[in-house]
Amino acid sequence: MTRDQLHFLLLNIGHFLDHLFMLIFATVAALALHREWGIGYADLLAYATPGFFAFGLFSLPAGWLADKWSRDGMMCVFFIGIGISSIATGFATTPFQIGLGLFVIGLFAAIYHPVGLAIVTMKWRNTGMRIAANGVWGNLGVACAALVTGYLIDHGGWRMAFILPGLFSIAVGLVYVFLWRKIAATDHAAPNADTRNTATDTSLVHRALVMRVSAIVFLTTAVASISFQSTTFALPKIFDERLQGLVAQISGIAATVSETGQTDFATTVGGLAFMVFAVASMAQLLVGRLLDRYGPRPVLMAVGAVQLIFFAWMPGLTDGVALAVALGFMLGVFGQIPINDYMIGKMASGAYRARIYAVRYVVAFTVLALSLPLIAFVYENWGFDTLFRIMAGVGLVVVTAAALLPRKLPAPDTTPVLAE
Repeated sequence: MTRDQLHFLLLNIGHFLDHLFMLIFATVAALALHREWGIGYADLLAYATPGFFAFGLFSLPAGWLADKWSRDGMMCVFFIGIGISSIATGFATTPFQIGLGLFVIGLFAAIYHPVGLAIVTMKWRNTGMRIAANGVWGNLGVACAALVTGYLIDHGGWRMAFILPGLFSIAVGLVYVFLWRKIAATDHAAPNADTRNTATDTSLVHRALVMRVSAIVFLTTAVASISFQSTTFALPKIFDERLQGLVAQISGIAATVSETGQTDFATTVGGLAFMVFAVASMAQLLVGRLLDRYGPRPVLMAVGAVQLIFFAWMPGLTDGVALAVALGFMLGVFGQIPINDYMIGKMASGAYRARIYAVRYVVAFTVLALSLPLIAFVYENWGFDTLFRIMAGVGLVVVTAAALLPRKLPAPDTTPVLAE
């Protein structure tokens, strides 16, 4: 494996871990803590909210530090810091302690998106496919949060779901430190790459077009964050309620063939969520290819339409049909993820790219945090059917916004590419 291949692999693992850490608690709250601690699911969501605010708000200083100091250095801080925080959270004994642990996890998790994506879009060609591949790893982190946590709840307890990934992240961080030292010793072109010429058209028409596209990027970022959070965080609970017959059937079959005869309901729910997340994440590879070929406008309209159709279809469904429709709307939700990052990567100046990504993720993750009280309020008062209808409205907003995009993006980034 070449150094560039190892670098890209570690960045992808970082995206995987970033989303896994942020969603471990979603499965823990849905399938373990509300029973073990006797606290309602909606009440438990309050303890995750500060962590998601940190996930968003600390993106801006993380991006600033990356541009001013070192992007690879910040990635080392990410891996080791989030690993230690997760291990500490695994020893929490009160809701306040677990909320504090989730806040610190969110603080370190905020580093990845502005820093990792800036490295990906600066260093390699085929931006759409690189972002898409990186996005698949992130969504597999979402999927494995449900699968691994569900398994460990049944076989080791929820605490191990925080501790084991934490140990793995620290190990990866040590590998990244070694790679960073190699890069610093042998690659003298990278530090100056951001300062090269990125001349752009500064006419009033051009500026107006940039402002229009930027407004659409941040609008769709905000509304997409609502649908992303409402699905990735709540899907284990949705499956726990809507797939009871299917889960009982699968768990019963598994118990019959196992030596212990144990019915692992949490494992089954986590496994079904993993299957949906993993399959849906593959949509990003298709989206990445379509972005490089056709541009963002038609692709964004298509994924918005998929969300609109499948969210509107979901209310009232249970078991196998609900599982199939859930896969449909997750294809739309995950398919949208690389599109805004692609547009920013094409328009942003290299010298400020990490900070621009940081602003994008401040918007995204602040909305993620605000979505948790929305999920809790809607669930407590009307149930998930109303939430699905709200998400269908979000899909309509995405389609409408996409229709306002120009056919060609303004001011493509002319920063020199450093590696194939």
